[in-house]
Amino acid sequence: MNVGVVGASGYSGEVLVKLLLGHPQVKLTAVTSRQHAGKPVAAVIPALRGTVVGQLKFSDSDPAALAARKDIDFWFLALPHGAAADFARALVPTGRKVIDLSADFRVADLATYEKYYGSHHAPELLPQARFVLPELTDPKWKTEIKLAAAPGCYPTSSLVPLVPLLKSGVVAHEHIVMNSFSGVSGAGKKAEEQFLFVERAESAKAYGLVKHRHLAEIEEQLSLATGTKILVQFNPHLAPMRRGIATTITVPAAKGATIDSLYAAWHTAYAGRPFVSRLPAGETPDTAHVAGTNRMDISAVHDARTGNFVITSALDNLVKGASGQAVQIMNQWLGFPETAGLT
Repeated sequence: MNVGVVGASGYSGEVLVKLLLGHPQVKLTAVTSRQHAGKPVAAVIPALRGTVVGQLKFSDSDPAALAARKDIDFWFLALPHGAAADFARALVPTGRKVIDLSADFRVADLATYEKYYGSHHAPELLPQARFVLPELTDPKWKTEIKLAAAPGCYPTSSLVPLVPLLKSGVVAHEHIVMNSFSGVSGAGKKAEEQFLFVERAESAKAYGLVKHRHLAEIEEQLSLATGTKILVQFNPHLAPMRRGIATTITVPAAKGATIDSLYAAWHTAYAGRPFVSRLPAGETPDTAHVAGTNRMDISAVHDARTGNFVITSALDNLVKGASGQAVQIMNQWLGFPETAGLT
């Protein structure tokens, strides 16, 4: 299976290239970058020197030219929102399968997308796309679509622990508060003052309060999972680390729910799933323990004083929160072992 990556020079693109080069059942045949067109991949991503990348070079990112290539069976779009839609518009009609790592097709409702992101560049493709979280999305998606949207890092860190609890009635549907901390790589490769080492080292701050863009997909997916409108208070923070997402969710326990019933719901949802690790109650996840892996750790405790469950999760924003998850989606889609290229 020949695969290509559009936008392979960003942080998530680099991780995706490394994962695909080590995948036993695909061949990375094309990588694109307008900035680095013509350069050897190993010259732009020095960590790949001496690997199987060989003489592979970056090609230019031209949607029409990529759509005309007959040797690529599967495309990944590792591009900013807006740009990804332009490539999806060219590639999807050719019949090739496409996984988009941007936000362009994560939100099914066009009005909601435009509220958070502005004008959509390919709204006609929204009915053909599907938000795919490998552990939660109904497997029927694999035969129904040609365009899969890989979830963002913040939504993955909150949806995986919360959706089974909402669906099983273990927690309330109201007064859900999420506090998340992200490594600086989550902002991508940007030459901006706030992301300089001197600004971020020894410093943590909240940002995007009240209307962070990922809130759109979090609330839409929670609402779709429960069949009711779910609102959450989402408070993202920038943390002084390169990579990782740590999320704490506070939600009222449903009447009669216990920590045992919470873990039972998780066991039902994730028993046998290789990338969701359930830690004992009270053992909180640590981003250092999941860095570089496609695994996410989740845990919970019950606060008898407030009647709340306090749920915690940790994942690597560039792997389970982006590129690793995209490879996991590809594995499911093509019938490969779910762990192929990821362990």
